[in-house]
Amino acid sequence: MPTPPTPPTGATAPRAPKPSRRRVLATMAAALPAASLPVLSSRASAAPAAAAALPGGGDLGPNVLVFDPATPNIQGKLDEIFKKQESAQFGNGRYALLFKPGTYNGLNAQIGFYTAIAGLGLSPDDTTFNGDVTVDAGWFNGNATQNFWRSAENLALRPVNGTNRWAVAQAAPFRRMHVKGGLNLAPDGYGWASGGYIADSRIDGTVSPYSQQQWYTRDSSVGGWNNAVWNMVFSGVEGAPAQSFPNPPYTTLDTTPVSREKPFLYLDGADYKVFLPEKRTNARGTTWGNGTPRGESLPLGQFYVAKPGVDAATLNAALSQGLNLLLTPGIYHVDRAIEVQRANTVVLGLGYATIVPDDGVTALKVADVDGVRLAGFLIDAGPVNSATLLEVGPEGSSASHAANPTTVQDVFLRIGGAGPGKATTSMVINSNHTIVDHTWVWRADHGDGVGWETNRADYGVRVNGDDVLATGLFVEHFNKYDVEWRGERGRTVFFQNEKAYDAPNQAAVQNGNIKGYAAYKIAEGVTTHEGWGLGSYCFYNVDPTIRQDHGFEAPNKPGVNLHDLLVVSLGGKGQYEHVINGIGDPTTGTSTVPSTVVSYP
Repeated sequence: MPTPPTPPTGATAPRAPKPSRRRVLATMAAALPAASLPVLSSRASAAPAAAAALPGGGDLGPNVLVFDPATPNIQGKLDEIFKKQESAQFGNGRYALLFKPGTYNGLNAQIGFYTAIAGLGLSPDDTTFNGDVTVDAGWFNGNATQNFWRSAENLALRPVNGTNRWAVAQAAPFRRMHVKGGLNLAPDGYGWASGGYIADSRIDGTVSPYSQQQWYTRDSSVGGWNNAVWNMVFSGVEGAPAQSFPNPPYTTLDTTPVSREKPFLYLDGADYKVFLPEKRTNARGTTWGNGTPRGESLPLGQFYVAKPGVDAATLNAALSQGLNLLLTPGIYHVDRAIEVQRANTVVLGLGYATIVPDDGVTALKVADVDGVRLAGFLIDAGPVNSATLLEVGPEGSSASHAANPTTVQDVFLRIGGAGPGKATTSMVINSNHTIVDHTWVWRADHGDGVGWETNRADYGVRVNGDDVLATGLFVEHFNKYDVEWRGERGRTVFFQNEKAYDAPNQAAVQNGNIKGYAAYKIAEGVTTHEGWGLGSYCFYNVDPTIRQDHGFEAPNKPGVNLHDLLVVSLGGKGQYEHVINGIGDPTTGTSTVPSTVVSYP
């Protein structure tokens, strides 16, 4: 692997990524113990006359903490929340920390599990910290590979020592941030780390990933980038390193084919609104660097502000009456699918609002309509098997949404970990032109309710729609295919995968005459597909003799083109025979050196 840069004076040299990543130390990660009537625009239909209208707007609930520069003892409140959430990996706490526009001095906001911090301005520079927003791994002995489910958005930071630390793993987006200094993506002591995702952000100084195994940065600006371990991918990033995979393993696209930034809550004077950024094609750089971002705003009165305890029938009634959904922090059990039927509907979660489907239902279904935006929530499988957890478009969807696609952003799916969970296929994308922008779809490898059959989940993401784009696709540990792509003209920019650790033996993963199910399979009938910066790792710790024929499987057709592929055996626990189909050298030994293919076919 590439040699990490020399650490700062007095620092310990960065370690190579830990072979076992999470499982070996999993036992350390146990969780601690005046609404107004809706104001409807042409985007929303009128409520049925026979139904009692649900109110739009209202307060944001007890777990949304709103600060302004005059709020007393802000640091004390931040520390109080962090103490609750620092090691509560599978706890029930959910928090959003929101800061009104202004300048805040001397803060260090340490961000734990299920905690989102965000500014309430229209631009990140409206809300400035002369201080830090920090993620470290002291709770886990300096190992950052389990720093999941947290986020920072829409803030400007002037770090106290010149460099902000954001040592995260999966499901921890850094969006719409302005760092007036450097950004360190490694934990104190340069321990293991497995992230991550940056979008629509400007880092004036250098980004230093050190021990980060992989990272994806989209539509941003950086002052420099220090090193790479296995897989660093950039699209539309000003200042990104030049294309050089595999040595160093930089995959660099000048632009992002299509992007539309995540919706966000902001204050317009004293009124809360949700900003909906416009779609960009061939995007490069931030949306906000040249002044007011382009898009439209919806007043909070056009949202049903949901609180934990509300049932699916009420959420569906709000949707059918023409309201959007704002899910405040907490856990929502649903006994039927949340049904999004109307074009341009927004479902926005705050503070890692979590939807749990009961009795084997699907958590959320979207009709085959234009412009739906799903953002900022977690779906946690229940103990009764769900056929699916999230469906974008019904089976057989055929409409074109090229002008106004549906977006799925910072929507994370989990099977097991917080308790037994099962789902046959976690995320199904049937609608054409859907953009999946940063997801982590995870069959748990540690926590409660974990075992080959206990949290059975055969398929992670299945794409049936055409012209679907994934930017930042993290999918791990499924019993069969992690990603199965059946639609035409699909594209993926950055893919990170681990095969299931807990396969009991070779027979359990045998796929006919193929050893192991591919992490990323493109169906034989597909004629056009393209991907950049795709990685799969294996760690078969129950039976280290398991062989995996390949990480990637694709038809050999002129229109199917994949760039910068790698497979890695973590510590020699299982091995890959090839990278894609029968192409690429086998992995060997225990050194976690990737086998790579620069271009397929």
